[in-house]
Amino acid sequence: MVNKHPGVVYGRRVAVVGGLRTPFVKAGTSFRKLSTLDLGAIVTNELLLRSNLEAAQVDQVVFGAVVSDVGAPNIAREIVMRCNMPASVDAYSVSRACATSTQAIVNATQSILLGEAEIAIAGGSDTLSKPPIMYDDKVVDALMAANAAKDLPSKVKAFTRIRPGDLAPRPPALSDLSSGLTMGAAAEKMARENGIAREAQDVYAYESHMKAVAAWKKGVYDDEVMPLPVPPRYKETVVQDGIPRADSTLEKLSSLRPAFDRKYGSVTAGNASPLTDGAAAVLLMEEKTARRLGFEPKAFIRAWAFAALDPAWQMLMGPSFATPIALERAGLGLDDIDVVDMHEAFSAQMLSNLQAFGSADWAKKHLGRDEPIGEIPADKLNLYGGSISLGHPFGATGARQALTMANELQRRDAGTALVTQCAAGGLGAALILER
Repeated sequence: MVNKHPGVVYGRRVAVVGGLRTPFVKAGTSFRKLSTLDLGAIVTNELLLRSNLEAAQVDQVVFGAVVSDVGAPNIAREIVMRCNMPASVDAYSVSRACATSTQAIVNATQSILLGEAEIAIAGGSDTLSKPPIMYDDKVVDALMAANAAKDLPSKVKAFTRIRPGDLAPRPPALSDLSSGLTMGAAAEKMARENGIAREAQDVYAYESHMKAVAAWKKGVYDDEVMPLPVPPRYKETVVQDGIPRADSTLEKLSSLRPAFDRKYGSVTAGNASPLTDGAAAVLLMEEKTARRLGFEPKAFIRAWAFAALDPAWQMLMGPSFATPIALERAGLGLDDIDVVDMHEAFSAQMLSNLQAFGSADWAKKHLGRDEPIGEIPADKLNLYGGSISLGHPFGATGARQALTMANELQRRDAGTALVTQCAAGGLGAALILER
């Protein structure tokens, strides 16, 4: 039997009772010396301190990264040890591209619903400042042969076939392996096939920046974002996201050259999310446990869904496939949702998904539905900016969105929220919160 209301099992409910994120900054800037693990441990430790929660009370940590630190492949377990939690605290890592921390939240929620845990921390972290660097297979083979060699002449001989060009480092590819498309190329393809004009993309990006700037001025992010004194010297403390541009204008955005298809393209650095360093985490509790410990639930996890499509088609349409499943499981329609936070990988991706949401033809052709998912009113969508203006540390974005929406429902003291992401590989995720 399929549980159409996965947020409730045997009378248990999972509450978001807290959360925190680091400031998000462009890769290669303030956090350039910090690893993915550093950022994840910093935000988790600060979340524990601010929650007045003893580390020993945490039953499980589920964390993820997209560009994994080869020295700490199970980032969740290393966070447990870095934050001085008892060694008995269960921890494991997940990866679902840009929906990684949504997957972490869902996994932790499932553990709580099944009675395997009462308190869990879920989140994600990524840094593009310190990505793992790979080398040509010839270099790798030579290094392995040299390592196995028994004497110095044999070690030297292992490198005799290496040429200078073989030594060029190769950063991790930000592309889909099966389709060969980079995320930017996928966005260009969607813009062309869906008729998304360059001007509309720039307008969307401009509005995202203005929303983010206004949100910071209003204090929306004051309690969500921790000041981060940058180790090891602590001479700089980052207190806000470094990406929102108060001086952004449509004229500036329209002057930028296409970044992927330089001759005919419309996707630019200005209407795309930037490479970003940062981490985010949320604190989840079973409802009765939260109330017993004196925590006020900000919101409850009502339902979720994941979906997949052919990445060679329109790779970043995942929200349009995952959302109707999540809504159906929650017993809701899109009109019942009060606020929506959709991951802004690119303006072209956002506008393509918004177009699909409102299209009956698209719903019939691709979802087998007679009615469209529904249009999202502008005053419900990405109220405080999104990944274009706030930044997009791949593994952290889902937790960032869920935290902001949980806090928004707490401010309203009522309502429902939809959090959704597209992800590489043609994946999509949707999470519904309620208060």
